[in-house]
Formats: sequence, C-alpha cells, structure tokens
Amino acid sequence: MTETTPLIQPGAQLERLYTGMAWAEGPVWLPDAGAVRWSDIPNDRILQFDAATGRVDAYRAGVEFTNGRTLDLEGRVVQCSHGLRRIERDVDGVVTPIVDRWDGVRFNSPNDVVVASDGAIWFTDPPYGILSDHEGHSAAPEYEGCFVFRFDERRGELRPVITDMVHPNGLAFSPDETVLYVSDTAGATQPGVPRHIRRYRVRDGACDQGETFALIGDGVCDGLRVDARGRVWASSATGVVVFDAEGARVGAIPVPEIVSNVCFGGEDGTTLYITASTSLYRIHINL
Repeated sequence: MTETTPLIQPGAQLERLYTGMAWAEGPVWLPDAGAVRWSDIPNDRILQFDAATGRVDAYRAGVEFTNGRTLDLEGRVVQCSHGLRRIERDVDGVVTPIVDRWDGVRFNSPNDVVVASDGAIWFTDPPYGILSDHEGHSAAPEYEGCFVFRFDERRGELRPVITDMVHPNGLAFSPDETVLYVSDTAGATQPGVPRHIRRYRVRDGACDQGETFALIGDGVCDGLRVDARGRVWASSATGVVVFDAEGARVGAIPVPEIVSNVCFGGEDGTTLYITASTSLYRIHINL
C-alpha cells in the first residue's frame, strides 16, 4: 500500500450509528465483545454499540463523568474519571481505582490514556473536569500546571513526563513506541496558544523536550490515534485529519459534527469509529 492509496475503502460512506449525546468522547474497541464503548460525558453515562446487531445500550450510568479509555495488556478497560479525578479500571462493571494523586495532591481531571507494551499507563491531565459542573465537579487545581503522567502500576511509581504543554489532551504512541504524540486543546479558549499536536521522543520511560508535529487548521485536535503504518488520525472541528509520520497532511474525512476522538475497530481494525459532538459514526478505511 502506498501513500496514494485512498484513506477510505471503495464505496465506503460515513455512517451515523447513534445520536442524542451531549458530548460523545472516549471510544474504545472491545474485541472480545465486538463492540465499541464510549462516554457521553455531560450526561454522565457510558454507552456501548454492538457491531453485529447494531444495538446501542447504556452500559453504565452515574459514572462520575468518564472520558478517555483504552485496554491494558490483559484486555481490561482502563479509563479516565473527571469526577473522581483518577485513572480507574472497569471489569464487567466493577470499577477499581488505579491512581488518583501525585506527590500528595489530586490530579486535575485525567482526560485520555494509553497503555504501553511494558504495561505502564500514560495519561493527560488537563482541567476540563474541574472548570465547572458540566463535565465533572468544579474545584480548584491542587498543583500548578497540566501534565502528562506515566504510572508504572507494578512498581507503584508515578511521575510527570511532560510539563511544558498548556492543556495536554489526546495522546498516542508511534508503532515502535519511540514517539509520543500529544494534542493541546488550550487554543480553543486561549488566544495565542498554538492549535497543534506535539511530538516527543521516548526513551526509558521519559520524554525529550518535544517539538511541533502538526498544526490543526480547523478548531483543535482533541483525541487521536496512530495506525500500524505510523499515520496519525487526528480529530478536528470539521472531521478526521490524517498525517504521515513526518507531519505532512495526507488526507481528511469530513464529519458534520465536531470530532472529539476516534478508534480503530472491527475484526481487522479497518473500521474507524468516530465520536463527534452528539453522535457516534463509523467508516471503513484502508490501513
């Protein structure tokens, strides 16, 4: 497959699978269930779409404003809780805390999360869940700044790995985990803050000083994912924008709502699920 291969499969159309959310976020593909799970943050619920039947169910409600989620090495859901200001694990509806404090103080409101191949949990900690009661609980921050953290669950070791961003939000590793991509969404409300994705070189569980990877022309990039070829699939105000590993834009998929996040799903990973404002979408792509 070459870079000239179309992003979407022949004849593929964007499908709206479900609508009616207040702000859809945090999709993850569950291979054992053949389903996508995602958050409706302001309505404080988690929904699940069964790809085989097309049915959508309310998986859980009263969930303390969960946001981003991923799978750990055992296939269990690890997710961010705005309301409880923590990272937690959800196994069949039984939720247990993983980490909620750094150096004795509470996090702001963990937003998105990835698990590396060594099992370490990396997550962003912007303030959106404490700015108001809309997506969490209004509260004062307990540390200065908004960091990206790495938590070694086996050793119980937590440390900030990125401290130079304003509002770090979405994050994803390159296929070989030598690069971490992180979006900054502060530009949506703070004039002068670059609307960009930053790229950090990773070595021994630490990040370098980083650099700008790509600028987002429409709105800001919220969530993002990286495919096996190293391409970055980034959310934007007008759709999903795709960049190659060097930061060159290779294409886009228009979406009629503001995109918050994406995930790859289906048996072969070629179904792109998209959370956008009030809806869940999908489209079949080429990888």
